[in-house]
Amino acid sequence: MKTTLLKYLSVALASTLKFFGGPIAGVVLKLTWIETAICSAIGMMFSVLVLTYVGGAIQNFIKKRRKTPPKKFSRTNRMAVNVWKRFGIIGIAFLTPPLFTPLFGPILAVAFKVPRPAIFLWMSTSAILWGLAISYIAHKMTFIQEWIR
Repeated sequence: MKTTLLKYLSVALASTLKFFGGPIAGVVLKLTWIETAICSAIGMMFSVLVLTYVGGAIQNFIKKRRKTPPKKFSRTNRMAVNVWKRFGIIGIAFLTPPLFTPLFGPILAVAFKVPRPAIFLWMSTSAILWGLAISYIAHKMTFIQEWIR
């Protein structure tokens, strides 16, 4: 029981920083793909929850500490603005696991002043869908399982 809980926490923790880390950790820890998907989604949503409530404070903290002004037209910023203009929060949420990471996606949503309920709705939908898909694929890729033996 205790070791299973630690496995779940490990997968969730891996997904808080980089979403693909959760499914890989689930394969390594020999969890089922459903367990892996659920834990990965929970891990991402933990980041979303924390950063949605603390994201504005983090942005203000960075602005105060920065010695030079940030680049306004970096490649990532342009891409984020294009996604926002075309698809809104749904696009940001959909691209958070594979592209923006669970750390940058919620901060981006907060920067675009998306209401919290919309952030939670679309980010959780995205986390569940991506969690199911990536966990299933990771468990079917036999070379990962052979690599860890």
